[in-house]
Amino acid sequence: MNSRIDESAVEFSVNAISVTQPIGEFLIASMPAKRLCEITYFDVRRMLKERDIETYLGIQRPLIQSRVDELQRYVRTVDACFPTAVILAISSTCAEFDPNTNRLTLRNNPNPDGDVDPTYYRNIAKVLDGQHRIAGLLDYPGDDFEVNVSIFIDIDLEDQAYIFSTVNLAQTKVNKSLAYDLSELTKAHSPQKTCHNIAVALDQIEASPLFHRIKRLGTATPGRTMELLTQATFVESLMPFISGTPTTDRDVLKRGGKLTPPGPGEIQKHPLRTHFVAGDDLKIGDILFRYFSAVKDRWPGAWNTDERGAILNRTNGFRALMRALKPISKQLEAHKRIPTKAEFDSLLKKVSIEDGDFTIENFKPGTSGESQLYSRLIADMGLENQRRLI
Repeated sequence: MNSRIDESAVEFSVNAISVTQPIGEFLIASMPAKRLCEITYFDVRRMLKERDIETYLGIQRPLIQSRVDELQRYVRTVDACFPTAVILAISSTCAEFDPNTNRLTLRNNPNPDGDVDPTYYRNIAKVLDGQHRIAGLLDYPGDDFEVNVSIFIDIDLEDQAYIFSTVNLAQTKVNKSLAYDLSELTKAHSPQKTCHNIAVALDQIEASPLFHRIKRLGTATPGRTMELLTQATFVESLMPFISGTPTTDRDVLKRGGKLTPPGPGEIQKHPLRTHFVAGDDLKIGDILFRYFSAVKDRWPGAWNTDERGAILNRTNGFRALMRALKPISKQLEAHKRIPTKAEFDSLLKKVSIEDGDFTIENFKPGTSGESQLYSRLIADMGLENQRRLI
């Protein structure tokens, strides 16, 4: 039995409608974000460890702090939106629905009769889905964010687990490459749109070293045989060159604001941000065009093969090459000008790796092989002192 605390009775009502589906009846309502955070307060924090649903299922799904931080930035953007419902489970001792008025009344139960555990205001609702969204809204500064919720009353643990597993384990996630491809529909300048546009340009220009090599939607394009990279891989590798907080940058620009020119410290971390802030996306594209043209000329066999086990032109090789481009960019002062292909050629010629060396035997699949290749590249180019950029 929980220890009791002194708390007054609290009651509030919201509009709701009843929905009947095979699992049974539940309610759909709209609730201010502040109120939602208040009545799920304990659950949000307890989910940093584990919830009883996860225990029931034999899994653990704690809150991911980086995701919470991302959402806390997102909800403050000019076009923030959570269109899908947060799913809650609430005891009938705390909920009463009037079908005649379509009003749902929720209350705490701090002083129940008999040997029953109290339900405090901050623990009225159990979150079945939406814990990251709630955590992201915890410190939301305004009163203009309402959240649609689906409320199950007196639902047993087995059904809670079923709903949880259906929503979180069985649903199809949005393909990242598709999400980045949709950024071209936005009118405002943004890091996402810049990276997408450069990916498309390098994939479509016939003279490009990446011509017809990027899977725009994350899946193979009919008629192509050398699509060894996804757009998501390309965009996520390029994004750190121009922005440390892409969501914030997008919001500033969408609101009609201007980004502050980067200082030396920011350029160290994001070496092509100067061009992005100035709106010179073509310069960023030109730098990548020249760099990968030099890669293609330095290792033509490894770059043009589609044999299994070759890694230079696949995800691991591409990511290692992009990581190496950061210290190269600093060395060549790419934030001030567009380095020539000859300058890239000169650095890559110092690398002792030959075409036949780019194999999974020498550079294992995964991040370890990527890091190993990156270390070889910058060591042979004499750029190890720039490691702190990465």
